[in-house]
Amino acid sequence: MGTEAFALGAGKLRSSVEIPGYVDGEASPPKKIPLLTPYQLGPFHLSHRIVLAPLTRSRSYNTIPQPHAALYYAQRTTPGGLLIAEATGVSETSNGFPHTPGIWTQEQVEAWKPIVKAVHDKGGIFFCQIWHVGRPSHTAYQPNGAAPLSSSNKRVEGQVVLPSGTETAEYSVPRALKMEEIPKIVEDFRLAARNAILAGFDGVEIHGAHGYLIDQFLRDGINDRTDAYGGSLENRSRFALEIVETIANEIGAQRVGIRLSPFTDFLGASDSDPMGLGIHLAKALNKYNILYAHYVQPRFGFNGDVATDHSLLPIRKAFKNSFFAAGGFTRESGNEAIASGIADAVVYGRLFLANPDLPKRFELNAPLNRYNRDTFYTQDPVVGYTDYPFLEQV
Repeated sequence: MGTEAFALGAGKLRSSVEIPGYVDGEASPPKKIPLLTPYQLGPFHLSHRIVLAPLTRSRSYNTIPQPHAALYYAQRTTPGGLLIAEATGVSETSNGFPHTPGIWTQEQVEAWKPIVKAVHDKGGIFFCQIWHVGRPSHTAYQPNGAAPLSSSNKRVEGQVVLPSGTETAEYSVPRALKMEEIPKIVEDFRLAARNAILAGFDGVEIHGAHGYLIDQFLRDGINDRTDAYGGSLENRSRFALEIVETIANEIGAQRVGIRLSPFTDFLGASDSDPMGLGIHLAKALNKYNILYAHYVQPRFGFNGDVATDHSLLPIRKAFKNSFFAAGGFTRESGNEAIASGIADAVVYGRLFLANPDLPKRFELNAPLNRYNRDTFYTQDPVVGYTDYPFLEQV
């Protein structure tokens, strides 16, 4: 990535780079690389193994997906390619970021339909990631100004961006869910999964990673409960597995994936034995025969500050179905992950965001646009969203 250059001018993005085999716009003859080999993902035939990561983009005004999202996702669609939509709220209590989409109302379902159709019209396979943020929220996001919900009453350190998208405040102190309230949250996930199928999605990915509500139950650095949802690995996993089982029963196990990040310390989510947690979850998930497990690799940190000798391989061996890996992969490390059997598919976020034709660029070993962090979470419907150029435009 060190040879890439990024420039912003006249509303367009430009990339300048020198890469062996790509000179004056002419690439070397493409070679079949592991990332571009086909894969049978349950009932879905993937033409390649490069997956679009679920990326919060904050362009769904007032929780309603917008028409500009159809172009954004269609740009990143290839025939037989798998895309995972941005994290989508399951209920009124699930929000903690400005202008993220939901899928708990009929209006939201109807708004998703043309976006899903745009992906399907180009031959893509589209899963909706569903989430509840839990404690990294603020009373301004919650119905009647209530406290955010969590596994405990431990507050997240730091600042939250308020619904305006411009103001910030300290995270609010959460309220630990009572045992009798937990089935209602599980039901919210079930209804969201059903709505995703009604909107046309091919399946759902349950967001169980990165310090959000499900992860708040999984991690012993947050979960201090003394009831059936706290303490042992089995108890801390109970909430996640109840959601998995309920959704699998609702829409079919072959339409269900889950994202997990036992090694990633984000939003205060830590665990005393991340490998043990990761392996335990992988084995427990086998009971439900879900389509895939999507794990974030141990070496990935949001600020590039994670250093660990852990590998996903023991977890990958423990899980019987398809296995996805995510977290800072490059073309080279992604190919290595596929070739070595660490993963069946590799999930790309920032590179796919900035390069809507990423599979083609990987095939040609062509230059990459550099992503602009400043526009990741802005509300502009074009800049930093649909204006990253395709290879032929560079």
